[in-house]
Amino acid sequence: MKTKLFIVSLITAVALCGSAQTTTVPDIDECVPVVVKTVPEAGSTDVAPGEMEIKAVFSKEMMDQAWSPVEVWGGSLPKIVGKPKFDADHKTWIMKVKLEPGKTYGIWLNTGKFTSFQDPQHRHAVPYLLSFKTKSP
Repeated sequence: MKTKLFIVSLITAVALCGSAQTTTVPDIDECVPVVVKTVPEAGSTDVAPGEMEIKAVFSKEMMDQAWSPVEVWGGSLPKIVGKPKFDADHKTWIMKVKLEPGKTYGIWLNTGKFTSFQDPQHRHAVPYLLSFKTKSP
């Protein structure tokens, strides 16, 4: 019985992880994009209120005119000023906003059915939660 259970476990592990001898390591260009940096930094608690640019830097070039910032809870998305855009490097996404004092913001970059952040090969970026708080008056 123990031998049978071991064989079933081994077959399951190989099926889920693949065989080490036949698995190829993907090139970084084949990996899905991820957020590598944000401005403000996620978790910040002292962001100045007023107009500013929220920036998200991705690990690779992204498709232009394709983004999906999503509010985490009602009112967690700041007021957007103008149209979001990618910088000339196509890695840095910029959204100009107006922030209120003493408020916590939460923005998903891709989540659920909203997955417009993607690379030119249409690989969707891994969902990223950007949350921060502005200084009180």
